[in-house]
Amino acid sequence: MTDQADAAVFGEPSTPRLTTRETAERLGVKPETVYAYVSRGQLSSNRAPGGRGSTFDAAEVDALARRTGRREPTAPAGGLSFPTGITLIESDRYYFRGVDASELARRHAYEEVAEWLWTGELRPGIRFTAPAEALAAARRAVGALPSHCGSTDRLRVAVVAAAAADPLRFDLSREAVLGGARSLIPTLAAALPVVAGDGSEEAPEEAAPPCLARQLWPKLTGRPADEASLAVLDTALGLLIDHDLAASTLAARVAASARAHPYAVVSAGLGVLEGPLHGAASGLAHRMLAEVLERGGAAPVVADHLRSGRRVPGLGHRLYSGEDPRARVLFELLAEVPRAAPALAAARDVVTTTARHTPLHANVDLALAVLSVSSGMAVEAGETVFAISRTAGWIAHALEEYGERPLRMRPSGQYTGPQPPQPLPVALQQ
Repeated sequence: MTDQADAAVFGEPSTPRLTTRETAERLGVKPETVYAYVSRGQLSSNRAPGGRGSTFDAAEVDALARRTGRREPTAPAGGLSFPTGITLIESDRYYFRGVDASELARRHAYEEVAEWLWTGELRPGIRFTAPAEALAAARRAVGALPSHCGSTDRLRVAVVAAAAADPLRFDLSREAVLGGARSLIPTLAAALPVVAGDGSEEAPEEAAPPCLARQLWPKLTGRPADEASLAVLDTALGLLIDHDLAASTLAARVAASARAHPYAVVSAGLGVLEGPLHGAASGLAHRMLAEVLERGGAAPVVADHLRSGRRVPGLGHRLYSGEDPRARVLFELLAEVPRAAPALAAARDVVTTTARHTPLHANVDLALAVLSVSSGMAVEAGETVFAISRTAGWIAHALEEYGERPLRMRPSGQYTGPQPPQPLPVALQQ
């Protein structure tokens, strides 16, 4: 999926230089203090081009900030803000380490995108393998769950079982974390039960490991996998790896800030992901699309949502004024899958019908719903894809957070209860 030219484009980025003002802001000090650090040998500087001012190595500044305990930047009103070098979202596009994420996911397999996110290096052809002991433990634990449990229940249990099978999980060194991540992700996919159907079979464990999309396909649907549909799934996995500080990612970073091991970080992310406003949102879009196909058009379905005061799922995103770039890529790929045509037309019908009243655009949940409905997948299939894909993003943020000052995410509560001193409470009569 790549060539030597790609490897050069996606190679290790050069270390940026900071101005004196930028250095002072990153350290939370005055510019005079920056030069005091230089004079004491704690920081090195170079003259800026033209001889005006000095520049400083960003990595060296960050290392000094960790040693001295820098003041965090002031958060914007109503939210939190943390420096991160992983994902940038701006102008209706998003980037992984400065590279267009849509193009990256189009041209490279999920595992390759994950490696880029973790290391800033592209490793063509890399495949992740589940270790036998961890996989056996995860499958036993998942198999013991009641039949009504959903895929997110199974994934949470699989993470705990895999953690218990890894005695080195408390090693937070970079290489140990990366090794664990490369093992955990395929373990999660392989621990899920195969969907009974008309020809899908799980890859034999003794064979060379297939790409993650091919491993995951029979866990999502009983229909045989065709190459065009596998390409959609693989691209979806790559597109969903990270999306800045989404709710589940913030939870993962809080866990990492407390120096929780990577499995616990992933567990924290999974706990938040199950909410209907996050990872489970694609299931709502799946149900809506299925109803549109059943009723022969979007108008009555959209009307029912509006009449009952429910938002139309799969539309709008707070970070994009236009169409979600992830949805745009998946719609283009789904157009190459003949059996996806009815669901894709239904999705476009929903967008067109809703646009008569409000200018909302398709988001990635609607695109995932087209994939799941057209491929005979369960309602929660999009959530499964989201969870397994985003595991790599949580690990990337954990790696970044392990390099920060521990427990820095400790907000102060604004107490609104009764003012002390209050009398002791009177016990209720039995």
